[in-house]
Amino acid sequence: MFNFSAFACLLALAIIVFLTISPFPTSPDLAVVKPRGGSRSILGGRSILVSRTDPLKPRLDQILKQADDHRTLVSAYASYARKLKLENSKLVRMFAELSQNYTELLSKPSYRSLFEVDSVIEESVLKQLEKEVKERIKYTRKVVTDAKESFDNLLKIHKLKDTIFALNEQLTKAKKQGAFSNLIAAKSIPKSLHCLALRLMEERIAQPEKYADEGSKPEIEDPNLYHYAIFSDNVIAASVVVNSAVRNTKEPWKHVFHVVTDKMNLGAMQVMFKMRDYGGAHIEVKAVEDYKFLNSSYVPVLKQLESAKLQQFYFETKLENATKDTTNMKFRNPKYLSILNHLRFYLPEMYPKLHKILFLDDDIVVQKDLTGLWKIDMDGKVNGAVETCFGSFHRYAQYMNFSHPLIKAKFSPKACAWAYGMNFFDLDAWRHEKCTEEYHYWQNL
Repeated sequence: MFNFSAFACLLALAIIVFLTISPFPTSPDLAVVKPRGGSRSILGGRSILVSRTDPLKPRLDQILKQADDHRTLVSAYASYARKLKLENSKLVRMFAELSQNYTELLSKPSYRSLFEVDSVIEESVLKQLEKEVKERIKYTRKVVTDAKESFDNLLKIHKLKDTIFALNEQLTKAKKQGAFSNLIAAKSIPKSLHCLALRLMEERIAQPEKYADEGSKPEIEDPNLYHYAIFSDNVIAASVVVNSAVRNTKEPWKHVFHVVTDKMNLGAMQVMFKMRDYGGAHIEVKAVEDYKFLNSSYVPVLKQLESAKLQQFYFETKLENATKDTTNMKFRNPKYLSILNHLRFYLPEMYPKLHKILFLDDDIVVQKDLTGLWKIDMDGKVNGAVETCFGSFHRYAQYMNFSHPLIKAKFSPKACAWAYGMNFFDLDAWRHEKCTEEYHYWQNL
């Protein structure tokens, strides 16, 4: 019978003999430790393997790690000081120099042997390096401790500035949205008046004979009367202007109102001014299309208004784009695409027999008798207007592009502009100065 126990014992003995005769190969960094007598030390049949590493190497690594940690610390402080916009401050230079000192220290020729491969570390050199590193670390910690208070204050200031900037951004956005909402509210028609034009047209269709065109009256072209020009597509607004002017004049029958609208609102406008009593004042209602000379071949702005880019500017629907320029937001109103907004430049040709005319916008209410305006000596000037300049308000700089060399050469950015709500024109002086031709010149440019 096979004795398994005896076989196992023999196998174990053979393995021990084999290991004794042929030990495991060692790496270059490992050595076999021998007893003082010269024979191998055997523990459990194996040679004892230990590291050949220099005992001073861990100490050197620790010194280098401390130096690198503190160099990183001062570099971080220098970087943060720059972020706080302290490039010229003493702290930035101090931290930058400290960081450089660590680098220069480890680059000294006297310490080069410490970092060479397979070299023996000299303890005296290591002690000198350790001494210099500790001196720098001590100085670094002192500088950091002294600077902490300054950095804490600067950090608070920096955070406060960030908060103020964020609040200003929110305020600017709120102002833009508020201005945009105010613009919409100011230019909108109340809901109760939305269908006013339709109701007036319904009246005209129901009684065509009552509102038939009676032809031109001689008073309409009489230069001895007081003439007003109102260009609007807003029926109720035009009516308010005429009614308020008539109510404040002593002799309404001496006043002539020239109301010009577009073809779509012509019928409603005619009904409005016929069905109401305006104290005997003479009112002419015409469509802009009745003035045949106003076409794109003669009027430069009509050609420009066909531009898709210009239409996009006025009909922009995105709030963030429509409110980019809060100051000039009011000029993005689509009404500026209408020729009605440009008719004022053609007053002498529209009313060739008149000498003077008062232009009124449709967003005003007259509160006093305006008859005295016709008695003012214009002294050869074309336009008389209410001065609205104070500070930077209504200066040319708000309306014109002074980065253009031609604009800069011809105009002053500080020159006073004026409000167009009420303008008194000397049409004879206009014709003499050829203002329409000058207007065309700049429009074409």
